[in-house]
Amino acid sequence: QVQLVESGGGLVQAGGSLRLSCAASKSAFANNPMGWYRQAPGKERELVATISRDGSVSYADSVKGRFTISRDSAKNTLYLQMNSLKPEDTSVYYCNDLAIAAMGYYWGQGTQVTVSS
Repeated sequence: QVQLVESGGGLVQAGGSLRLSCAASKSAFANNPMGWYRQAPGKERELVATISRDGSVSYADSVKGRFTISRDSAKNTLYLQMNSLKPEDTSVYYCNDLAIAAMGYYWGQGTQVTVSS
């Protein structure tokens, strides 16, 4: 059964940092390609960063150079280190297996990130 629990969000001033964590059930993680997504009020969910089975990463242009995705397979945990945060990064952040996200049948509760100016 798929289970994803995001944590680490909060309120931070512009320029600050946060580290998000995503604890995944083994069935959800299992070295599958994973990603971090975000959704701001009134906007569609967008893909922010991905990490493949071999550790290759990719980022949306809006976060490139500021965010770092990583994974600890031994702990079934995905991370997102967010530096130099901007008010436009304010969103609910979600993690997901890329295939599960594409099918849209499961999402965790997300974690709120609010960046004040």
